[in-house]
Amino acid sequence: MLVLTYLQAKFSDISPKSSEEFTSASRSVKPGLVCCGIVSAWTWSATLLQSSTAAYTFGKPFSDSFFTTHILTIWQVSVALGTWYGVGGTIQLAIFGMIAAKVKMNANGAHTFLEIVKVRFGTGPHILFTFYAFICQLVVCGSLLLGGAATVTALTGMNTIAACMLLPIGIAIYVIFGGLRATFVCDWSHTIILFIIIYIFVFRAYATSPELGSISSLYHLLQQAAIDTPVEGNQDGSYLTMKSNQGMVFGATTILSGFAGVFCDQGYWQRAIASAPRSTTKAYMLGGLSWFAVPLCFATVMGTFVILTFCGLLQPNYPTYPNPLSASQSSSGLAAPAAAAVLMGKGGAVAVLLVVFMAVTSAASSELIAVSSIVYVIYRTYWKPKATGAEIVRMSHIIIVIWAIWMGCWAVILNKAGVDLGWLFYVQGVVLSPAVIPIGLTVTWRKLTATAVVLGSVIGAILGMLAWFIGCWKIYGVINITNMALPYSAVCSGLTGLLFSGIITVGVSLANPADYDFHDTRNMESLDDDLHIDQHVEEGSDSGHDMAKVADREKDAGSDKDVKEPLPQEADVRAVDGSNLKTHDKNEYGGEVTRAELKSAFKRAAIYSTILTAIVTIIVPIPMFFSHYVFNEAFYTFWVVMTILWAFASGTFCIILPLWESRTEIGIILKGAYVHLFRRSQLQQ
Repeated sequence: MLVLTYLQAKFSDISPKSSEEFTSASRSVKPGLVCCGIVSAWTWSATLLQSSTAAYTFGKPFSDSFFTTHILTIWQVSVALGTWYGVGGTIQLAIFGMIAAKVKMNANGAHTFLEIVKVRFGTGPHILFTFYAFICQLVVCGSLLLGGAATVTALTGMNTIAACMLLPIGIAIYVIFGGLRATFVCDWSHTIILFIIIYIFVFRAYATSPELGSISSLYHLLQQAAIDTPVEGNQDGSYLTMKSNQGMVFGATTILSGFAGVFCDQGYWQRAIASAPRSTTKAYMLGGLSWFAVPLCFATVMGTFVILTFCGLLQPNYPTYPNPLSASQSSSGLAAPAAAAVLMGKGGAVAVLLVVFMAVTSAASSELIAVSSIVYVIYRTYWKPKATGAEIVRMSHIIIVIWAIWMGCWAVILNKAGVDLGWLFYVQGVVLSPAVIPIGLTVTWRKLTATAVVLGSVIGAILGMLAWFIGCWKIYGVINITNMALPYSAVCSGLTGLLFSGIITVGVSLANPADYDFHDTRNMESLDDDLHIDQHVEEGSDSGHDMAKVADREKDAGSDKDVKEPLPQEADVRAVDGSNLKTHDKNEYGGEVTRAELKSAFKRAAIYSTILTAIVTIIVPIPMFFSHYVFNEAFYTFWVVMTILWAFASGTFCIILPLWESRTEIGIILKGAYVHLFRRSQLQQ
């Protein structure tokens, strides 16, 4: 990453020393790379580990053998749970595509969603949502490091505390030097590895495995597993059905957790801000569709091998043989690494280790940039409003180092307290869901009021907490740490917080509606992002003036002749007085972008998200659930083939599209490097 950053800075006009480039990638990232970044940033440790683990919590003891501790509902893992996990993350990305379009339309000069809140509502709501933003960062960073450290420790023997501390420190190094664009490039490299490993597991499971070798063999083994160890809550005890009560509950929990993880995470707002104006909606469309294949395909393969091994239908090649995974190991996300060992031996374990490490690396880098953006906005808002771009970059570097160290310490604290990946996964929706609707409406609804935002978030949080404790007590009989993170408790709290927050926010706003025209948010000023600008702006001037204003001021002062080199083209793409947007990126996604085009993009995003949400949450799973349908061999074969084709299409979008879109820039950098080396060799001769 350091080498790529150096080459980019030396042989192109992109420099991470620029504050706009460091924090928002000059708002010019193309849809393929944004799509790749979305897939990578949303592929947490939990995506790879929890989707193959959660069925442990739904099981019960059934005999006194190696496979005794739990019934692992394979179809909850491989289809119902994998599907619901995918739904729980995909619809949020699709709906956030509408938010991203509105960001470009109504607040394209912003760097964080907190800036938008501050400009529109003032200090009170800004402080409230800053609190939610930091809570989100703590939950996300804890999930990433706990899952990654547990996997590293289980597969290598490395000390867990050492893993928690060393993982974020290495990430911080390239983030400091490369900024947000470096995280996008890291996302691309991670996504390549992710899909390659998924493809390897797929071919192994369905083609070359000596235990299986075909989809038909797997189908018959699953049938036998249902006869030997039927699943309580599934239709006819079958693993081959979407009629899974626990799977439905897990789906609701995942949806709530997913909304909280996307809408409250500055990392996703940052990607919307960084994308080129024309490509925002397209990027989130592709990102949502591409990400869905990851939990669906990964959980299908991993979950199948876990349950078949536990049911005694495959030759045991289990890391803990002759003992099953303990409850703490399963909740830490170790079912997937164990399944990989069943599938491919030590090579499979190494593959999971690599892909989890890359997931932690890419997602954590996004969180580091997000935290630095949140903190420097606080710094610039309340401490030093006239801070220059260079000062902002220095502040960002300091915050990245501090937060990287704190991430490690926080993960160690959680580990010592007995909090694991599974606990954080369920609690995420509990603590963050009351802020989802107020945050989403801030940039989209003109009638929203500051009073409604505060009341909705606070009262929704209080009611959600009450529902959490009452639900836990009524359902499980005892209120304790373990029971509070079980699916039914999490659903009671998350759903209550989300719905009541939305009802209160909308109701209070309609009772005394605002008529906000977004004029102030559309005129939010970009950071003083170019070194040339820093030289020309006189001391004490507003660092927020954009390049065009500086150029006009110099022209009026008659100083054009004193400028040794022309000012760079305008780098910010904010709307000016609601007129149009401009970008320096002269390609199919650049040029003049009118508000009519942005409104059209929002309509496309609304139509797309509505259709996708209806298909994946209602049209496909609900009839299959209520019909109590048990898959026959033909339909199971169709389902598996569809999953594989989806994974290959997603890999194509994420791997090839960014290369094609950036072919010109890659050519410039390669040509510059070649000329540089060739001339140096000539001089040496």
